[in-house]
Amino acid sequence: MDLNTMLFSLIGLLVVGYAILDGFDLGIGMLSFFARSKEERDLHVASIGPVWDGNEVWLLAVADVLFGAFPLAFSTVFSGFYLAFMLLLVALIARGVAIEFRLQHLTFRWIRFWDFAFGLGSLASALLLGLTFGNLVRGVPIGPGFTWRGTFLGLLNPYAILTGIVTCVLLLMHGALYLGMKTERELSDRLSRIAIYAYSLFLLLYGVATAATVFVSPFLFRRARGLLFWGLSVLLVMALASIPFFIRTGRKGAAFLASSMTIALIIIVVASSAYPVLVSSSLSPELSLTIYNAASTQGTLILVLGIALAGIPIMLAYTFAVYRVFRGPTRTTAH
Repeated sequence: MDLNTMLFSLIGLLVVGYAILDGFDLGIGMLSFFARSKEERDLHVASIGPVWDGNEVWLLAVADVLFGAFPLAFSTVFSGFYLAFMLLLVALIARGVAIEFRLQHLTFRWIRFWDFAFGLGSLASALLLGLTFGNLVRGVPIGPGFTWRGTFLGLLNPYAILTGIVTCVLLLMHGALYLGMKTERELSDRLSRIAIYAYSLFLLLYGVATAATVFVSPFLFRRARGLLFWGLSVLLVMALASIPFFIRTGRKGAAFLASSMTIALIIIVVASSAYPVLVSSSLSPELSLTIYNAASTQGTLILVLGIALAGIPIMLAYTFAVYRVFRGPTRTTAH
């Protein structure tokens, strides 16, 4: 395995980590729209209060490694998705500020305003991340000289919008499963029912999106041959099938793990099918950005890999520690 492939794999693992960890954060934010009282919304926020900011570090790590290892892909993608990424940044800031500000002033309107900001910021973030993923799977207008030839409105195509909706429903289910582990009694049972409904809707939409991908991105399926692809696909089907079984049998931790595996395998299947392409050009396959034509020099790749291998264990240790310290059900107090 060469350096380029190692860093491609590393970025993929960081994306998986972010999608799983910040994914349930965003899902819980969307679930706040379904809360029946302020006390329930307090539980929603309290359940992710110690971990949400650490979860977002994984997104920064993705951007850092991509910038260092594949700067041409970084600059091209950020040029084309600039407005979308600015909207994503606003949405992420809004939900972060809402978490910190909502109980700083105990009036009804103040709390409701920040609760709405928390929910809307989460929904917008999930939708924009899904739109980005859909456009990258579909291919984006990269022209000669690896320059962006598209517009923001071009990113709002039907396939990308469908992918954005699928992402929202998947993360809603993922968040419900996590919150179900962190709550008790009637609320936990209701979250399990919400997770089942979200799962059913996700399964339908994911089937439609997969069928659409065959027509929108046939190159993925032409590359998707061999034991690795089919092995991963079987694992994905097994993870998907196990989610409702674990929910109905009351094994909430196992259901959340199956949901996490589903998210991870969706990303890995797409990445392994696209390899070695980082960003596919919708104008011409020859203009696509790959792990070779978009890469830094070998010396820089070695440096980036060294920094990543030094920093990622710290991220993993912090993540393990904070989840262990704050394990168990979340309960709110008058304070």
